[in-house]
Amino acid sequence: MLIRLSIRDVVVIDRLDLELGAGLCALTGETGAGKSILLDALSLALGRRAEPGLLRKGASNATVTATFELVETHVAWSMLAARGIAGESELVVRRTLTAEGRSRAFVNDQSVTVGFLVELGATLLEIHGQNDRLGLLDPGSHRDVLDIAGNHRDLLIETEQAYDSWHDSNASLLAGEAEAGAARHKESVLRQDLAELEALAPKIGEESKLAEHRALLRQATVITDALAAARAVLSIGDERPVDEAIRLAHRMIADVSVKAEGRLESLVSALDRTSIELSEAVVLLETIGHDLDLDPNKLSVIEERLFALRDVARKHSVLVEELPQLLIEMSQKLSDLDQGLDVLAMKREVAAAANSYLASKVKQLHDARIAAAKKLDLGVLQEVEDLRMPNTKFRTDVVSLPREKWSNSGGDQVNFVVATVPGSELGPIHKIASGGELSRFMLALRVVLASAGKVRTLVFDEIDSGIGGAVADAVGQRLARLSSTVQVLVVTHQPQIAARASQHFHVTKNDRNGQVSTNVERLSPEKHIEEVARMLAGAKLTNEARAAAERLIIEAGS
Repeated sequence: MLIRLSIRDVVVIDRLDLELGAGLCALTGETGAGKSILLDALSLALGRRAEPGLLRKGASNATVTATFELVETHVAWSMLAARGIAGESELVVRRTLTAEGRSRAFVNDQSVTVGFLVELGATLLEIHGQNDRLGLLDPGSHRDVLDIAGNHRDLLIETEQAYDSWHDSNASLLAGEAEAGAARHKESVLRQDLAELEALAPKIGEESKLAEHRALLRQATVITDALAAARAVLSIGDERPVDEAIRLAHRMIADVSVKAEGRLESLVSALDRTSIELSEAVVLLETIGHDLDLDPNKLSVIEERLFALRDVARKHSVLVEELPQLLIEMSQKLSDLDQGLDVLAMKREVAAAANSYLASKVKQLHDARIAAAKKLDLGVLQEVEDLRMPNTKFRTDVVSLPREKWSNSGGDQVNFVVATVPGSELGPIHKIASGGELSRFMLALRVVLASAGKVRTLVFDEIDSGIGGAVADAVGQRLARLSSTVQVLVVTHQPQIAARASQHFHVTKNDRNGQVSTNVERLSPEKHIEEVARMLAGAKLTNEARAAAERLIIEAGS
C-alpha cells in the first residue's frame, strides 16, 4: 500500500508530506482547493507524461516521491530484481521535472526509464477518475476485466505461448511453401541442366589434357615424318646399318686393345654403351609412333569434346575446370529439393499440431470466461442493487470470434451489456448507462474484483459525481467494504462517504500576497466531525449540523 507521499513544487503545492495508512482515506475540500492536483502529482510519480504546466510558478524543478509498503511476494520485487535494483519492504518511486520539461525517474534511488516506471506503477496503484471508469467506456477493455475476475492469468500465459508457437510454426510453413513454390518453378530447368552435365561427365583436369593432346596432334605430320626418317637412317634393311658398323668397330678395337696395354679399354667401353643405346633407340623408334597416339583422325574427336565442355561452361558462367564441382552442386540442389518436400511435410505437421493445441487453449479459455462471466454477473447485480439501482440488468457477453481474428489473448470478444430501465433491451454499457450509473457500475465491478486484482491501492477521483443521499451512502458502504481488502483513497464531496473514512484529509487553498498554495491537513476525530458537518450544512456550521455529522459517523462505523 501507499504509505507516504511527498510533493515539492507541483502546480500550487510548494511542500507537502502525507503519511497514509490502510483502510479508507478521504480527501475533501472546496472545489478548486487542489484535491485533484494531489492525484496529478501521484500520477506523475507513476509515469504520467511530464508537462511543464505541472511545475509550480517560479520553481526550477518539481519532485514527487511515493513510498509503498509491499509483501515479499508482490510482483514488483521480481520486476526490480530483473533490473538489478535492490529492495526490502519499502519501494520508493521518485520523479523529477525541470522547467524545460525534462524529467527523470528513480526507483529505490536507481535511475529507470519512464516506460519501466509505467509498468511498475500498474502493479502498485490504480487511479480511477471521472472519465476513467475501469475501462467501461472502452469495450476493448471488458475482456481484461473479465479475465481479472476469473483469475485467468496462468491460462492467459498458456494461451499466449500457444498462440506464439502457432504463429511461429505457421510463419515457417508459409515461408517453406513459398520456397517450395519457387523451387518447383526451377526444378525442371535444374533437372535438364543436371542431365546435360551428367551426360557430358566432365573430369577434373580434363581440359588441359585435351588441349595438350590437341596441340600434339596438330604437329602429327611433322613428327611422323621425322620418326620415319630416323627409322630409315637406322633401318636394318640398309647394306651397312649403323648398329652393324658399331659392332664391327667394336671388334676391331677389341682385337688390338690387349696390344695397346689397356689404353683402348675406355674406347671399347664407349662402343659397348653406344651399341646398347642404339639398340634401345631402334626399339623406341618402332614403338613411339603408337605410344604417342598420333592418329590425325582423333583431332576432330578431341576438338569436339573441348567445344562441348566450353559451351556448357559458358552456359553456366563458370570455367571448364569448375564443371565437375557444378555437377556435384546441381546434384545436391536436386537432393535438397527432394528433402525440402519432406521438411515441408514436417512443417505442415508441426503447424497443424500447434493449431490444434492453440484451439484447445482458446476453447479452455472460452469456457473459463463463460464460467467467470456468470459469477461476475451475479456479483455485479447484487452490488448495483445495493447501490440503489433496482431492476437493473447486467450481463457479460462472451462471443467466439472467427479463427482469423484469434490473438494471443484467445478467441473471444467480451462486452458488458446493461438495461437500467425496466422493460428496456440490453445494450452496450457505454451507450446505455449515464455518468452516475457508470460510476456505480465501476464501483460494483471493483468490489467484485477486489480479491482477484493484483493492485492493492485504489484511488477514486470524485466517484460520487452525480449522486447523493441514499445512493451516496450506498457508495460509501461499498468503498468501506472495499477498503477492508485493499487500500482506498477517495476524493469526495459526499459526507456519507467521508463519514466512513478511517483517515480524513482536508485540502485547503491559501492566498498569501497573491501567492496561492495548497495545504493538506490530516484531521483529528474532532475536526473530522467538523468537516463532515460542513459538508452536510455548508459554510455556516450549527450545533444541529455537528450532531448530525456525529450521528452519521457513528452509524457509518457501526
